[in-house]
Amino acid sequence: MGAELSRRSFGVVAGLLGLAACGSNTGRGGGAAGTLRHWYHAYGEDGVQDAVRGYAAAYPGARVEVQWNPGDYDSKVLTALQTSGVPDVFEAQVKVDWVRQKQVVPLDDLLGDTKGDFVRTLLESQTVDGKLYGIPQAIDTQVLYYRKSLLDKAGVTPPRTVDELIDSAKRLNTGSVRGLFAGNDGGVGVLTAPLLWSAGLDFLSQDGKAPGFDDPRAATVFGKLRDLNQALLLGSPTDWSDPGAFVDGRVAMQWTGLWNLPKITAALGDDIGVLPFPRLDAAGAESVPVGAYSAMVNARGADVEAAKAYVKWLWVEKAEYQTEFATAFGAHLPARESLAASAQPLRAGPGKDIVGFVTRGGRVASPARWSARANTALSDAVARIARQGADPTAELRAALDVAKDEIARLDR
Repeated sequence: MGAELSRRSFGVVAGLLGLAACGSNTGRGGGAAGTLRHWYHAYGEDGVQDAVRGYAAAYPGARVEVQWNPGDYDSKVLTALQTSGVPDVFEAQVKVDWVRQKQVVPLDDLLGDTKGDFVRTLLESQTVDGKLYGIPQAIDTQVLYYRKSLLDKAGVTPPRTVDELIDSAKRLNTGSVRGLFAGNDGGVGVLTAPLLWSAGLDFLSQDGKAPGFDDPRAATVFGKLRDLNQALLLGSPTDWSDPGAFVDGRVAMQWTGLWNLPKITAALGDDIGVLPFPRLDAAGAESVPVGAYSAMVNARGADVEAAKAYVKWLWVEKAEYQTEFATAFGAHLPARESLAASAQPLRAGPGKDIVGFVTRGGRVASPARWSARANTALSDAVARIARQGADPTAELRAALDVAKDEIARLDR
């Protein structure tokens, strides 16, 4: 789960509303010895902050302080792990560097009989060297939303290949309406992974020992993003994670998150369809990115075992809280398969379609062994290809060199 969420009002477990009023220190005082500090990034949805404070207040085993963190949450966590024992518990996506530097602790012993109930790919994404370092909280994905009426008017069939997507976006450029919005960076941030998957490639090889895009098809598919940029909306007041460009009628199609489904259906009713990102060709595949913030425990914390007990209570034992967190504030999938039936927005229509996309073509968007430096090198290369017309082969060669260095470093 990223910082780009949009959940609806708090309401599935109504009794928690009374607990939420206690505030960030749960009404039992703050800063005292024995207090657990739990960090979240600043979700943008109404009700989430009250809900997680309510969960903390209900915990019988310790006083828990919830801290909301606006701004650059990931950098703040990185700094905290290097310098202090606070937070005790935090949400993030595991990084190999954190494991190598012993900044987080294994959590395999928390799952017990529930392990098989968690979505396997999520557990794998939080696993390093065979040990689990994060308990997934909920599943987010991104899909291609389109206006049925606008496609019908233009005589456009919903695209199932990358070339069809490019052609559709160009044909849907009419007057003040652009064909597609995928972010103000021209889709570099959110389409790099789906483009790789569309060509049958990935960030890493299956064993994680080599880059997964050391293939001429990578240059081919990133060249397609340059073509697509000719039809994209750029300079939107809101970025890809917000549905504003789509619901306000500025674009016929938008790549954005499942979490926006309630807002989109409220605005446009049944005049919407959804698709996975299309395949490049018969050798590629349709896909959607799957991501989840997971609860982790700081190895420097004052009481690691107490922190683990709290994580087990909240994200393994309290199924009603897990269901609410995933489904009551926008549309998300629970991280546990047995709870998916409670996801009311996903039982029919576009929501049900998206569940199918995740089941058939969900791919991990942020592998633990894919480092920040390697990601920056690839993103910069794709940006130069898409926005500046740089040579794809040369740009990817430089990105491959960085990725190989990072993989070697992590294997030392």
